[in-house]
Amino acid sequence: MKSLRNRWFYGALAVLGMLPCTPAIHAQLSDTSARVPVKMTVTANVDSQKRAPVINLQDILVKSGNEQLTINEWVPAREDRAGLELFILIDDAADWRLGSQLDVVRSFIKDQPASTLTGVGYMSNAGVQILQDLTSDHVLAANAIRLPIGIVGPFGSPYLSVVDLMKRWPASENRHEVVMITDGIDRRGGNRGMFRGYWLNPDADAASAMAQKTGTNIHSIYTPGNGRMYRGFWPATNGQTNLARLSDATGGMSFYLGLRSAVSFEPYFKDLQRSLNNQYLLSISMTPEKKARLQRVDISTEVAGVDFASHDAVWVPAAKR
Repeated sequence: MKSLRNRWFYGALAVLGMLPCTPAIHAQLSDTSARVPVKMTVTANVDSQKRAPVINLQDILVKSGNEQLTINEWVPAREDRAGLELFILIDDAADWRLGSQLDVVRSFIKDQPASTLTGVGYMSNAGVQILQDLTSDHVLAANAIRLPIGIVGPFGSPYLSVVDLMKRWPASENRHEVVMITDGIDRRGGNRGMFRGYWLNPDADAASAMAQKTGTNIHSIYTPGNGRMYRGFWPATNGQTNLARLSDATGGMSFYLGLRSAVSFEPYFKDLQRSLNNQYLLSISMTPEKKARLQRVDISTEVAGVDFASHDAVWVPAAKR
């Protein structure tokens, strides 16, 4: 009889112990049902001497903090999913010597596949002058390339310029990529680049946030600016540092060779094209919060020799009430 009473007692305790967990279980189920799909472009980089391996969905792991995320889609950006919208942005404050590289830029545009729409713009006065909107006519886009005028106006910030472009860029199912050719120096107002020391430009952070929000990958190529005062060690180094930060945070590539212009941009564009040819479209499920915000995401794989380049964070809309 005592044994029977004990069984009833401990059984009742077990039932009571489960009751506090019930709301948490319902909350978890509710969170799962409330999740929203978020898309991003991921580049699988491999050594230039090696053939890019095929990476399957089961080969990747996506996490937000300590939480492993559900992967809805992982497909190569090829064939019917190869759509790409690519803007070439040139800093109008660039030195006239950039002219020796412009034929390389034109060749890169002309060599784009039919699935790529290409546009050309010039950065000045915290905005972008679009000389050729996105077009499948690559010869037309290449012919829009001209020499920089060497003047950027009173608000010369390449970061605010690329933000201006992204704000005007209509959303689409295609990949969005930007190539910025600039020294990365902010020439606005009293900031004349004379500061000695490392300086993290807040406008570069603003451009990074906008790129993550709009799903834009930003690549950068360093070229010296016009004027001797912008070629000093600290201005040029800070320009390169902020460009590298922007590209790294947005899944792009950053190219520079010391504080001078490269002899040729051709190797840069070759590496860039290789990366564009080896991209994947990723869709993951994220849990929305009360307010829309950027949420950090980490992507990894155990496939040997592969290094992923992607956005540090993705934009998650607010939860529906």
